[in-house]
Amino acid sequence: MTPTRILIVEDEPVIALDIEESLLALGYEVVAVVDCAAAALSTVLQTPPDLVLMDIHLRGQQDGIEAAAQLRQQHGLPIIFLTAHADEATLAQAKQIQPFGYVVKPFEMRDLSAAIEVALSRYQAEYSIQKLLAKEKELSALKTHFVSLISHEFRNPLSSILFSLDLLQYPSQKLPSDKQQACLKRARSAVENMMQLLEDVLVLNKMDADSLKCHPAPVLLVDFCQELVEQLQSHPETHHSICFDSIGFDEPNAPKLYILDERLLHHILINLLSNAVKYSSEDSTIQFNVICAEQALIFRIQDQGIGISRSDQARLFDPFYRGANVGAIPGTGLGLSIVKQCLEAHQGQIAVESEVGKGTPSSFRFTSDL
Repeated sequence: MTPTRILIVEDEPVIALDIEESLLALGYEVVAVVDCAAAALSTVLQTPPDLVLMDIHLRGQQDGIEAAAQLRQQHGLPIIFLTAHADEATLAQAKQIQPFGYVVKPFEMRDLSAAIEVALSRYQAEYSIQKLLAKEKELSALKTHFVSLISHEFRNPLSSILFSLDLLQYPSQKLPSDKQQACLKRARSAVENMMQLLEDVLVLNKMDADSLKCHPAPVLLVDFCQELVEQLQSHPETHHSICFDSIGFDEPNAPKLYILDERLLHHILINLLSNAVKYSSEDSTIQFNVICAEQALIFRIQDQGIGISRSDQARLFDPFYRGANVGAIPGTGLGLSIVKQCLEAHQGQIAVESEVGKGTPSSFRFTSDL
């Protein structure tokens, strides 16, 4: 184990040397021995310790209590006070910054060791509690955002379904056959959108429960991709041309079957292709290539959409995060987060290259060992 790193702040050289020797004998690492508050603050910036032993009475403009308060506020370090004065006024002043220990000089080595271990244990416990509270706060915010988002995303397709049913329900409307078909297509599209959203939510739940597993099995990859493209191309809201091309599969040594998790691959490609459709102008072409390379499969999806800014790319795979330039384009911000998790479960990788306003703004790459 790495030894605990301790900073000694003591203005009496003899006492400081004794403390240093005691700590080294106990197996601790002393990062530095300083005699004033300014030196202590400078040392923490250059060589951060795990704990600070701070004499209350120091030479210079700042005493140990003021220095400790600054270290706690700026760096969150655990502080143990060292003092030869145990009067109530000094103790009350020291308690205001909530130190992790208070040792009166002169002290025995075992007393110093006990104080350090208790302080470290308490600090670790408080740190763990703070992390849990931060995680709980984050989950609460995500839950609130999730409920709001799902309510909004379901309201629109449900309204579309109800509108279509209302038109079809009354014979007096006497809708022409083509209008009836349009209503049915609109309703079907709304149902498919809700089903996809529910599927994303189920995958997200598995991600949170750490139960998203990879179960590879033989897949006729080219047929699988072609069926997926046909499925998307037939969707009423798809007014794009998805150009699919398989490269390297006609080579003599290229296998017909590939060992992949079909379910995870479906999540990956359906989200990437759906995004390409969603964020590209109508009647544009989306290029979808599957390349059989040496010991790898490469999937490339390239659109002519709005692109992704460099600042947004840093958070591209965060759940519910959407780019600043999406405008009124509907979406949940779950797709790319699901893609990344599915890829990691499949030991795959993804790279994104995109710029706002370019003709071909985004390129996604998925590589998996054969």
